[in-house]
Amino acid sequence: MPKISKNQRTDRGKNRQQVKMAKVIVAERKPNGQFRFRERIVPVDEVKQIAQAK
Repeated sequence: MPKISKNQRTDRGKNRQQVKMAKVIVAERKPNGQFRFRERIVPVDEVKQIAQAK
């Protein structure tokens, strides 16, 4: 087995599956007339569904 330095970068993240995410900010009007901004981080595939829901 080869010797590995403790500071050496290994291929830890190579086998990991990544999911593309997007931040969605939704403005809602509160009963007193002010706006509230809510933000969510969702998968890119769900952005259209969230935008059409409001």
